[in-house]
Amino acid sequence: MNRFLYSTILYLLSPLLIVYLAFRAIKSPDYRGRWGERFGLTTLKSTDLLIHSVSMGETLAAIPLIRLIQQSLPELSITVTTTSPTGSAEVRKAFGDSVQHCYLPFDLPWCVQRFLSQVSPKWCVIMETELWPNLVAIAAKRGVRLMLANARLSAKSAAQYAKRPKLSRPMLQRLDVIAAQTQVEAQRFIELGVSPERVTVCGSLKFDLSITPERLANAKLLRQTWGRETSPIWVAGSVHPGEFDAILAAHRQLLARWPDALLIIAPRHPEKFTAVVEVVASQGFEFVRRSDDQPVTVTTQVLVGDTMGELLTFYGAGDQAFVGGSLIQHGGHNPLEPIAMGIPVMVGPNYRDFAQITQMLADAGGLRIVVSADELGVNLIEYFAEPELRQQAANAGLAVVEANRGALERQFTLVQSLLSH
Repeated sequence: MNRFLYSTILYLLSPLLIVYLAFRAIKSPDYRGRWGERFGLTTLKSTDLLIHSVSMGETLAAIPLIRLIQQSLPELSITVTTTSPTGSAEVRKAFGDSVQHCYLPFDLPWCVQRFLSQVSPKWCVIMETELWPNLVAIAAKRGVRLMLANARLSAKSAAQYAKRPKLSRPMLQRLDVIAAQTQVEAQRFIELGVSPERVTVCGSLKFDLSITPERLANAKLLRQTWGRETSPIWVAGSVHPGEFDAILAAHRQLLARWPDALLIIAPRHPEKFTAVVEVVASQGFEFVRRSDDQPVTVTTQVLVGDTMGELLTFYGAGDQAFVGGSLIQHGGHNPLEPIAMGIPVMVGPNYRDFAQITQMLADAGGLRIVVSADELGVNLIEYFAEPELRQQAANAGLAVVEANRGALERQFTLVQSLLSH
């Protein structure tokens, strides 16, 4: 498949994009507006630098880099794009009006052309793996210099690229700078046709996640307002359908030992908020929804985290965490977020998207891998029964984070190099 065929297929399928947005809007109110941005039909100002940060996880990793760029180059105008409401919420919360923000349009050539004609960037930084053939090709044709920051490329993704060399190879070769997270991933890019001099191993920006004292204080204050300072509290974050039952089964084990235990369950996607409420209610738990602003009382067993942008605060209010997308075949989510908030973490066995980070944390003792609801429950009970062991695990995780900081400075150096041309 080449880019012409890829674009033709996208045009033929474009009516389904409306169906997709409508379906997401039924499930989540956050998808009910701003459709024009998805098709490049909004009005935008021209800016110097375009940064695409995809969803919440990539945005959290990008925020320190964007702030450093703003501090060092205050005259630079910046547009930040995302593809999800969660990422959008993080951008707005972090930067307000100091950057221009919108959704990145679908990769239809006319949408991308209109978008880039308005924004007219000189440089573009794309986070992690969010590579779109038309965006890259059209930007490069317009003379935009391109950087892939915090780049990760799993063996599975590399194999998919290798199956479509006429589409993927030109796209990858148009990238001027690639800041790879690991040497293994750097080698995968090179094997797919990227010149070695364009690839630099920088580590992961996720280790440079900045936790402000204010966020930590707000998390502790939240726990105090619940009156649950001494109750066992654990957080199941970024969870997906297929994991709800296992999490609730593990919580039942915990309640049998500590009846005052509290679970905070936060689905990965807003459109699943109602689904998790239905599961929790059907199983007879006493619960409240965070969005209802109802008080968490001493008898509340489950708090459904159905709000945007509060997951880090929930982690800080808890004693330990499970990170979802890992008990199902999904690839997992970032385990460093609870670690950075000072609590140990558990994940399921399917963590391919964060394989190196997960293994580093597991080897150090800051993370445990569980394969079932029963094993999750057993580990939760062990950590709550032995606070010293839990604190040792939390400290071990924080030590890994501290030892691997520095990616921010290395990637910022590459950004400076990009901007100098």
